[in-house]
Amino acid sequence: MGRSSTRGERTRPRGRHDGDGVDGTDGRAARGEHGRRERSAPAEGGHRQGPPNRRSRRAAKGGKKRVLRWVACVLALLILGTGGAGYLYYKHLNGNIRKEDLTLGDKAMADHKANAAGQTPLNILLIGSDARDSAANQKLGGAKETFGGTPLADVQMLLHLSADRSNISVVSMPRDTMLKMPKCTDPDTGKVYAASTVDVQTNESLGRGGPGCTVAAWYELTGITIDHFMMIDFAGVVSMADAVGGVPVCVDANVYSHTRDGKGSGLKLEEGTTSVKGKQALQWLRTRYGFEDNTDLGRTKAQHQYLNSMVRELRKGTKLTDPGKLMNLAEAATSALTVDKGLDTVKKLYDLAEELKKAPTNRITMTTMPNVYGTGQYSGRVYPKAEEAEQVFRMIREDIPLDGKASKRKTAVTKDAAAPAAEIAVSVRNATGTDTLGPAQGRASTVKDLLTGEGFAKASVDSQNVEGAARTGILYPSADLEGDAQAVAKALGIPVSQVKKSTDASGIVLAVGADWREDGAYPAKDVEEKTPDSANPLNGANEEACMHVNPGFTW
Repeated sequence: MGRSSTRGERTRPRGRHDGDGVDGTDGRAARGEHGRRERSAPAEGGHRQGPPNRRSRRAAKGGKKRVLRWVACVLALLILGTGGAGYLYYKHLNGNIRKEDLTLGDKAMADHKANAAGQTPLNILLIGSDARDSAANQKLGGAKETFGGTPLADVQMLLHLSADRSNISVVSMPRDTMLKMPKCTDPDTGKVYAASTVDVQTNESLGRGGPGCTVAAWYELTGITIDHFMMIDFAGVVSMADAVGGVPVCVDANVYSHTRDGKGSGLKLEEGTTSVKGKQALQWLRTRYGFEDNTDLGRTKAQHQYLNSMVRELRKGTKLTDPGKLMNLAEAATSALTVDKGLDTVKKLYDLAEELKKAPTNRITMTTMPNVYGTGQYSGRVYPKAEEAEQVFRMIREDIPLDGKASKRKTAVTKDAAAPAAEIAVSVRNATGTDTLGPAQGRASTVKDLLTGEGFAKASVDSQNVEGAARTGILYPSADLEGDAQAVAKALGIPVSQVKKSTDASGIVLAVGADWREDGAYPAKDVEEKTPDSANPLNGANEEACMHVNPGFTW
């Protein structure tokens, strides 16, 4: 959900605001040719050649082919901009698209690692903004006191398209997630937002310079390289939902999202399946009061059901054979989206859509970041569930499908030859601390001694305080050191998959993680390639999904 104009071409909204539902009253935690059938002509002697029904079928097939060819031409005209009028319309659509910087953080994201076939994955951050900075948005979402306030990234989903294009994994982060914000610099004003020293709610990232700061916050937390972002606002959701023409969703009881004090999205549906579009689709996506436990977690599940259903509807093809509907969809999509500058043309968006189409519906998996509720002053907020959230993030980083259908493969060993062990400098850090335990004393020194015993005479201890890591890892800054880093891993029995390129490392760094708190050899084990149940995975082909209605919101 995004802003009403391009940064640099719009007025920046200022000030915090509250509200939740599309009714603007619900409080937030922070926000044959020519169509004629051809007849067979009589042959000499007055007899017809061949059965009339066969001829009719052939004529009908020919007509369908002509229609499909015509639609293909229209597609080429609209999307590729061929021809005079087509080129002008293409320019018009390009002009609709709003663009912003990919990341506003001060940390460069690491490059993707190609698979054996030389393919790399694609990671796209989908952001829904609650901006009330236009008349259309104000009409749909927010009380008057929220108008013009700082927008919040109330929907955040990372879409991962596998390197081989065989599957798509989506991870949602609840808007109430508490985390440390990275340093971000607004590209328009030059204002620097310092890194936070206390936990901040993740949806506030959008107000720290724009969607590029939301991208930076994701990278800071997950270590997942993000290639693109796409942002949409309330009005954009409505226009897109109308252009799609309706998406079927299901509830297991009558639901009315409304409270006595006026909170709620206003969604009112009967038990069973209903096709929603326009404002009703936005209500569905915004509903918190009425689903599950009346929290953002239930709303996230509803969003997953909607998106899966929308994908299935679009892939039926019925929405794309009508040129009028296609034009409406193109107009709505380009007008609704704010994207990074790597997706700044219709052609680039079209190419991206073609890549996404390669993954079949039954290989799409929707998940939520495993989380736990906070306590005390953070009651009602959520935090990443230590090991299980990292398990999901790691699977995305390592291009492991979340549907459990991982291919049997091993991490490729680099062809870069390693230097002699005695010439390889390695800095060892103690990253054994956890949420409940402090760092194990002396672990960096002990592991440094193990390296020295293996001939790594230049091994040293880095005594700086570092954040804990669930798994031991080896970082290296550039390709010319990859062979050396893998040699370190081999010497200590650490899996090569735990050797990563990182721009945060100036040399080879061995971070001893919580999985190696005890003395002895590294306890290497097969890494589980399974999505935790706490991520609530939902398959894209599941047409039986139905939202559970909170008993307090039935009618």
